[in-house]
Amino acid sequence: MARAFLFVLDSFGIGHAPDAARFGDKGSNTYGHIAVAAAIGRADRPGLRSGPLRLPNMDRLGLAAAVDIAAGRAPTAALAPGVFFGAAQEVSSGRDTPSGHWEIAGVPVPFDWGYFPQTVPTFPASLTEAIVREGGVPGILGDCHASGTEIIDRLGADHIRTGRPICYTSADSVIQIAAHEAHFGLERLYELCRVVRRLVDPLNIGRVIARPFVGEAPGSFERTANRRDFAVPPPEPTLLDRLARRGSRVIGMGKIGDIFAHSGVSEVRKAAGNLPLLDATRTAINDAADGDLVFANFVDFDSNFGHRRDVPGYAAALEAFDAALPRTLDGLRDGDLLLLTADHGCDPTWAGTDHTRERVPIFGVSLGGKGGTVGLRKTFADIGETVAAHLGLPAGRHGTSFLGAIAGHA
Repeated sequence: MARAFLFVLDSFGIGHAPDAARFGDKGSNTYGHIAVAAAIGRADRPGLRSGPLRLPNMDRLGLAAAVDIAAGRAPTAALAPGVFFGAAQEVSSGRDTPSGHWEIAGVPVPFDWGYFPQTVPTFPASLTEAIVREGGVPGILGDCHASGTEIIDRLGADHIRTGRPICYTSADSVIQIAAHEAHFGLERLYELCRVVRRLVDPLNIGRVIARPFVGEAPGSFERTANRRDFAVPPPEPTLLDRLARRGSRVIGMGKIGDIFAHSGVSEVRKAAGNLPLLDATRTAINDAADGDLVFANFVDFDSNFGHRRDVPGYAAALEAFDAALPRTLDGLRDGDLLLLTADHGCDPTWAGTDHTRERVPIFGVSLGGKGGTVGLRKTFADIGETVAAHLGLPAGRHGTSFLGAIAGHA
């Protein structure tokens, strides 16, 4: 029986989706605009990096060819046997993390999430009152749409002085709660988020995110790696649940466990930062047995660079990740499937700080397979169904496997 490794480069879109105009995202292109900015030397923080964007290892795994597919061009790259490439567009109605990941795992989101309006205050008064009453806090700060790093810098000192948590949202279906790890307490923050999770269930809010930070004054505040997402569970069994029911192990790397409300996740492994997480993923690859799935989310691309609209930082992070990939590939063996993709875009050149509605790449290697193009897929669910077929699961309700196109069998 084979093994599978699914890497999500969080927010690494490769061009606007056909319905991007509905989201105000027509023309967005996370990869393309980073590459253009690097090529012309544009940088928001000069000196961080310079020169053309170079991702030779991901290109050898099919990234450049996937970009061609997304743009409607004929791929020109010569690739090794077993390397495959293509692109996919989302059928779920959002451009958020849960929708993207659930659809990747074979379950598109069939409903619209609840969102908070672009007003101040943004939260209903009844919700704020319930948070204060049931969460045992003296009030809240923020109550608006905001960038997480900006609002923590602006309100962190008031939070320490008053004990009021910082509550904010974005264009996603989310309420984020920032609090100081020492002055407020990490476990107290998690417990408050559990309370708020229950309170926002009737509003159909996708996630409540704990955003702990440290520091003692503006300019020194810094978010820590102890983020935790409290998400609603998927509406039906995902690829992860199907594997768990069979007795296979699903090792969730990074925030995968939180995204799926820990349903179907056998084991959670975390690390602070893309490269440490890639190191931990390499260990998980060595530990995986036949029939297992290692599912990793590399969130820094999104949280540290996409949302912060940091073009050179995103470029540097991509190059660092690319340079570290070969060591990970060394752990693969005959019969393995490694597939890299994304869950949405977050174009760092785009207006605002929110995700962008984009097509995502599909690229990787099927060791022992023939590889080749998988074309433009109509749903992210084709990714999950391909992994399911590779691991010997019966077909699910959504999506179509492209395993036959890359492995030489139906």
